[in-house]
Amino acid sequence: MLVPYNRKNHSVYNPFQDFDDLERAFFSDRSLGELKTDIKDTGDSYTLEADLPGFNKGDIDLHLQDGVLTITAKHQETSEKKEEGKYLCRERRCGSYQRSFDVSGIQEENITAAYDNGVLKLTLPKQGEVIPQSRKIAIE
Repeated sequence: MLVPYNRKNHSVYNPFQDFDDLERAFFSDRSLGELKTDIKDTGDSYTLEADLPGFNKGDIDLHLQDGVLTITAKHQETSEKKEEGKYLCRERRCGSYQRSFDVSGIQEENITAAYDNGVLKLTLPKQGEVIPQSRKIAIE
C-alpha cells in the first residue's frame, strides 16, 4: 500500500520526539501546517515573503488592524464532481494558514502586496525617523 513515510533519524534516540508526535497527533487541527516567511530589511522598507503554494489570489486575505497585519489563506474542499477511484492517501485537502505580524513603525497606508508563483510578497515601508523637536521656552 502507498502511504507517506514519516522519516526519523533512528541512529540517535530522542525520548522527547515521542511526546512531540503524540501531541501533534492528539491536538492536530487538521490545518496545512505553518506559513513560512522570510523578512528582509531593505533599508527604507521591509520585504516579507510568504510561501503559499497552491493557493489562488482570491484565497488569500490580508487584514490590518491596530498595528497588526494578519495573513490568512484558506483552501476550500469542493465536491463538484464525483471522482472515480478510492484515495489511499489524501493530504491535499481543505485547511488554512494564519499568521500575524506587528507592523508598528510601518507606513500602513503604503503597504503593497503581490502574489506570484505561490509566493506572497509584501513591501512594508518604514516610517521616517522621528526627529525630536526642540524649542526655546520663554520665561514670563
